Amino acid sequence: MIEAKKSEDINSLWREHGHIQNELKNISHTVSFNGLEKPDFSYLDLKIKIAEKIFENCYFCERKCHINRNIEKGSCNVKNPKIASEFMHMGEEAPIVPSHTVFFTGCNFECIYCQNFDISQFPESGIEINEIQLAKLIDKRRKDGSRNVNFVGGDPTPNLLYILKTMKICIENIPVIWNSNFYMSEDAMKLLDGFVDVFLSDFKYGPEGCAGKLSKIPNYWNTITRNHKMAKKSGDMIIRHLVLPGHVECCSKPILKWISENLGKKTVINIMSQYRPVYRACESEKITRYPSRRELEEVVTYAKNLGFINLI
Repeated sequence: MIEAKKSEDINSLWREHGHIQNELKNISHTVSFNGLEKPDFSYLDLKIKIAEKIFENCYFCERKCHINRNIEKGSCNVKNPKIASEFMHMGEEAPIVPSHTVFFTGCNFECIYCQNFDISQFPESGIEINEIQLAKLIDKRRKDGSRNVNFVGGDPTPNLLYILKTMKICIENIPVIWNSNFYMSEDAMKLLDGFVDVFLSDFKYGPEGCAGKLSKIPNYWNTITRNHKMAKKSGDMIIRHLVLPGHVECCSKPILKWISENLGKKTVINIMSQYRPVYRACESEKITRYPSRRELEEVVTYAKNLGFINLI
């Protein structure tokens, strides 16, 4: 790790990261980390150093805009992290509440029906809080009873470097939830491995191109499925799927079938019925209405018939 601390070569840093990653997976169930002294340069420090390199040529998400975000905004329209709100959330999935939820402004998606469009599509609407200030808030919420810190938005991915730096400062030992659209790059997923405790994913679309039409996202299916496979090996996972009107056959069923075949029938899935035709939903004829009761029941029944045993 001493060499990694001194190195400025990202390939060398990744080699060290991979070595530590493998070592930790081999010993994590046999060694107690309680009472260990804080190292001069930790695994988290290494992740931060790699993230700083990526930030200068940003490819945290699969858009890979390669913009130096120290100087200008990325394709996500985010330069400096801004927070819309932070509070103790009681409305999340039962296993994770009370959840200290931190909502970032800005997003790498452009969903025409976004329920949080006021923060996701307007990254300047939040306020800047430095890492020290946020770390103090996270520690306070933990002492007040939060079970975790839950990074969401918008989307947390553009703010990965900021989040890593914040958690390094935190004093309290607190689980991290990554509440995301899951469009991270493969390297971002590697940085999240060993850092995130629970992946809370938003699995939106099937393989038929709906992501491009509704969220202006290319290569969605290949990216999302890859990241779910990586997340399964990395930590616990809850998958959210919002049922969209008119998208049962092209999205809901292919998603559930893929999860069943690739992640297993014990996967925790939250089939969500909260869709509302807001923002610019009128631009797509299919989604200008609420999902029908028949559509919702069809998706739930399909999931049960596939054998899923952990439906929320």
